[in-house]
Amino acid sequence: MPASSRIVVLADTVFTATAVAAQPVTGAWLAWRLGWELVEGWIALSLVLYVLTGLFWLPVVWIQIRLRDLARAAADGGAALPRRYHRLFRLWFICGVPAFAMVLTIVWLMLARPSFSIL
Repeated sequence: MPASSRIVVLADTVFTATAVAAQPVTGAWLAWRLGWELVEGWIALSLVLYVLTGLFWLPVVWIQIRLRDLARAAADGGAALPRRYHRLFRLWFICGVPAFAMVLTIVWLMLARPSFSIL
């Protein structure tokens, strides 16, 4: 099995899990230090998108682990990747596109800090 699939699963888990834990804490601290309310429109929308991104990320973790296992089994058996691998890869991609778009939107919201209310 290519080492890349093992490393991708490990790196994604380590870096993403760290970000998932650190970003809300550091973001809330920064907002507090700057005197911003978490209910300000751009912050509240960022938080909603953050949660939605997490909902897309959870199945992606399971899919990546499954892809790694299927690739390992195919390599160990000297076989081609099974159809299930390709179906899971498409699902991984489908989940990744909106999650990535939401992360880009969150970055834009943090940079632009547009003035609006979502309440």
